[in-house]
Amino acid sequence: MNADTTETPTAPPSSQWRSIVDRYRGPIPGRSAWQLINTLVPYAALLVLMHWSLGVSYLLTLLLAIPAAGFAVRLFIISHDCGHQSFCTSKRMNAFWGTITSLLVWTPYTYWKNEHARHHASAGNLDRRGTGDIWTFTAAEYTAKPWPVRMAYRAYRSPLTLFVIGPAFLFVVKYRFWNRWAGPVERLSVLRTNLLLAAILCICHYTIGLSAFLLIQFPITALAAGLGVWLFYVQHQFEDVYWDHADNWDFFSQAIDGSSYYNLPRILQWFSGNIGFHHVHHLSPRIPNYRLAHCHRENPLFQRARQLTLRTSLKSLRFRLWDEQSRKMVDFRFLARS
Repeated sequence: MNADTTETPTAPPSSQWRSIVDRYRGPIPGRSAWQLINTLVPYAALLVLMHWSLGVSYLLTLLLAIPAAGFAVRLFIISHDCGHQSFCTSKRMNAFWGTITSLLVWTPYTYWKNEHARHHASAGNLDRRGTGDIWTFTAAEYTAKPWPVRMAYRAYRSPLTLFVIGPAFLFVVKYRFWNRWAGPVERLSVLRTNLLLAAILCICHYTIGLSAFLLIQFPITALAAGLGVWLFYVQHQFEDVYWDHADNWDFFSQAIDGSSYYNLPRILQWFSGNIGFHHVHHLSPRIPNYRLAHCHRENPLFQRARQLTLRTSLKSLRFRLWDEQSRKMVDFRFLARS
């Protein structure tokens, strides 16, 4: 293995960065309300247009699915913020709007919220992998695995699985069931979501027709899911991302060095709800999405995060393993070279 090592910059005292993020925590009711309006209304209009387009050309329907998928991603970000209690001023209203927006993207709100909380508590921790993250082996672990596991891992880490098959399966199938860690609250969340989705399907069957609903909804869901997984992937799977064992794991480092700053064009930043400022989000999930950019730009302390662009983020496609000696993500060819 490569003996070179890369040291992680020293984390500042928690009192220093906590006093900064505290200034940005908490929702601004007017901005949250406007975000609901400028997301739900255009999304509903696009659904109506897509239904109309079925009588014209399905190619037009698929073209309309592209902006609709962008609004679906934005809906997911709103439900995500509700789960962090950063979108509305009360827990009840966060639960209400979180449930509504999650349902529109086929996701059980409470179940996903609690699973995602586990991700925030374990991101970058080599000893707590496995919940709400991308399956990642260290180079040494991969080498030690039997060939069937290595082949399964290679198949999982292929772009086709990660960004096409996997995301659609996740939102359409996997979220209809719960994992072993789920308790009564999470199981109820999954059951309630499934019942509501079944009711929606029944209503559509007797109104626009089930086939029309699926022809409209499936391309939106598949595209939005793929885009969402891509955003999550590049935010935690870049070359010099932070990973460490529990004994050395540091909260500030996992946020600033373990999450990227995805510097997207303004329109994509809008559709993705500023989630590209992921390092700030991991540092303080209680900051609403519309305040993340301000927190990043106004505080040089947070600007050491790895910046990715649309072009440079494509490099992340080849990363498959974490090498503990070089402290970098590497591809499978690294094993042959070392």
